[in-house]
Amino acid sequence: MDAFYIILLVCSSLILLAAFSSLIAFRFGAPLLLLFLSVGLLAGTDGLGIDFDNAGLAYMLGSIALAVILFDSGFGTPIKAFKQAAAPAITLATLGVILTTGLFALAAMLFAGLNFTQGLLLGSIVASTDAAAVFFLLRIGGVNIRDRITSSLEVESGTNDPMAIFLTITLVQLVAKGHGLEDLDWHLLVDFIEEMGLGVIFGMLGGWMIVAATNRFETDRGIAPILVLALSLLVFSATGAFGGSGFLACYVAGLYAGNQPLQARVSIRRFQEGMTWLAQIIMFVVLGLLATPSDFGAILLPAILLGLFLILVARPLAVWLCLLPFDFAQKEITFVAWVGLRGAVSILLSILPILYQVEGGQVFFNLTFIIVLVSLVVQGWTIKVMAKQLNLIVPRQTGDVDRIEVDLPRSATHELVSYRVIKDTPVLRGARIPRWATPSLVIRDGRSMRYQYAGRLKENDIVYLFVAPAYLKLLDRLFASRVELAQDDEEFFGTFAIGTSRPAQEFDAAYGPGLLTAQEMEMTMGELVMARLGGQAEFADRIRIGPIVLIVRDLDENHRVSAIGISMAEIEPPKTPPLFLNLREILQRFRARARAS
Repeated sequence: MDAFYIILLVCSSLILLAAFSSLIAFRFGAPLLLLFLSVGLLAGTDGLGIDFDNAGLAYMLGSIALAVILFDSGFGTPIKAFKQAAAPAITLATLGVILTTGLFALAAMLFAGLNFTQGLLLGSIVASTDAAAVFFLLRIGGVNIRDRITSSLEVESGTNDPMAIFLTITLVQLVAKGHGLEDLDWHLLVDFIEEMGLGVIFGMLGGWMIVAATNRFETDRGIAPILVLALSLLVFSATGAFGGSGFLACYVAGLYAGNQPLQARVSIRRFQEGMTWLAQIIMFVVLGLLATPSDFGAILLPAILLGLFLILVARPLAVWLCLLPFDFAQKEITFVAWVGLRGAVSILLSILPILYQVEGGQVFFNLTFIIVLVSLVVQGWTIKVMAKQLNLIVPRQTGDVDRIEVDLPRSATHELVSYRVIKDTPVLRGARIPRWATPSLVIRDGRSMRYQYAGRLKENDIVYLFVAPAYLKLLDRLFASRVELAQDDEEFFGTFAIGTSRPAQEFDAAYGPGLLTAQEMEMTMGELVMARLGGQAEFADRIRIGPIVLIVRDLDENHRVSAIGISMAEIEPPKTPPLFLNLREILQRFRARARAS
């Protein structure tokens, strides 16, 4: 019995230590995964002496934790963001993983002395990116990037694990049996399609089941978050039992459920966030405990070289080839290539060679562990620096907002939100609440009163309002603290603005002629920008028309362009090396050379 309390004491202490270490990450922008792994390493065999070598248990715990993380990742992804980034992100998550695996295999043969099949196995292990590490660093580092880039990174990170897992399991079985690539046949493609197809089908059915079951628990909302967690794990296990990708099913189920009317959404969201943190801590600490740093010496140099090759060659080449047709700008492709942190999934997959009793299986684990550490150290601390260097940080539209959402029945067409009135906000400076928002209650100095009797709002008042979900961002602006106006940033938003109602033919006459088509000449500037952006504009979107760059400065409540900037600084061709150009830019350069000759 004493042993039980000692084990519980050690486990809870490690979790607490990892949780408190996150304060360091928030304060100094350190990679969170690196700190969690460090806790496990410090407590392990070469640290405090905890001898943990149960690879099977570590893989089981890690798989469950990853399922929880992927479900939450899908649950928190708006369907609009998914649609916006689906094509490039899924290309990166499939073809990108394959290209990274193949390129990395060549380096593994050179630096680590592996044969090509073993190199492919190691490449598939480290081919996927870590969503938790990427977005934690973006959040705490204050890196505000355009929606298209962040959505692409998020969807890629949430969907590339199934491909990496499929490749790893396939290759580890080959290596364990002593076979080579010549033993693969077309059945592998059939197995892949079946596994991914079942993952999507079970995920959609599971998401529907989660929504239907949760919305029936109207009398006791406290059980709803537990129900959602249990059902997500049921989706994961059932899909795996039928031969599908349980991880893909979890992500799809979360994506479906998170974008449907759901009872007790706010409490489910908060519970999921807490469970995701716990899952990350447990997974990372356990994987850290499994490592033995004293064994790293013999493979340290090859592992570091492989890590640098992955960062500087394999990932960038794979990203560039995948994003060629998608019209990403050169600096955007560079940033996506750099933000490819490796994390817990790679270490988790490196346990498989040990479980399958592959010769030298521990070497795969040790190599992967060091490669992940190199990725976290090199990339983890430089994401904000890289974003600044590439001029990709988008100025903030609003300052800090203290907003809380309150649960309403799922059939309600409005949301109930509360704002704490903070210093230097528009509502304190006399801005009126718009008609489409209905204020109902004000709490001042601990006393509640109707809004119409409260008079002018004061600092620290808490205001409750009913509002349609589409208007939340606009309402945030009224309750946001003052920031330096984004529209005043000439470096980012251009030298001057142009009216959205101005005829596009005036623009063509001033900067052309011949820049616009006959149909575009009949449009206004606002309609032209919306048309060039495919009908969906986002804050800070940029389009190049000939030598001019038009920038979206602001959007109205109907998500139409309401302010446009013109960048004169980009009239000159950018003085950057011809790396990571997209297909359109490559064709333009070929045409320019053809005209010159």
